[in-house]
Order: sequence, then C-alpha cells, then structure tokens
Amino acid sequence: MATCPECDAQIEVDEFDVDKGDQLSCPECGSNLEVTGLSPIELDIAPEDDEDDEDDDIDLTGDADDLDDAGEEEDDDDQEDQEE
Repeated sequence: MATCPECDAQIEVDEFDVDKGDQLSCPECGSNLEVTGLSPIELDIAPEDDEDDEDDDIDLTGDADDLDDAGEEEDDDDQEDQEE
C-alpha cells in the first residue's frame, strides 16, 4: 500500500509491477503521481511536462517563405545569401 501525497488516500500498488519513475493516477483525487521509491512504495506529485509544449510553440504570424525546414524564421540576410 502507498499513500497519495495529495489526499492521503491509500493506493494499492504492486511493487513488482512498477519501477522508479513510473507515473500513475490517484483513484480518489485524480492527481498524477510518480513512483519515487520501491521498498516501501513511495509516491510524490508528478512534475508537469512543459517541455513538449515549448517545442510546439511556432510563430504562425510570419510568411511561410520566411521559415526554414525546422520551422524557424530565417534572417533576411541568410535568405538573400541562399538565393545568390
């Protein structure tokens, strides 16, 4: 048994079915939890995954011709050099 750090609910977790770093959800409060210890099972609030959101932030206000293959804006000087 493990305890949810958010609502103190008892959560049945089989220590043979999880690894350190695995994430699960509390059935009582719905919090995302991370396994931080295995013997005994310890749970902590899982960190929010903002890294994926940063990669998706693309400025769509520019002209599509001003974007390179990676979706980043090119400098006008670089673009002129490539055309020459």
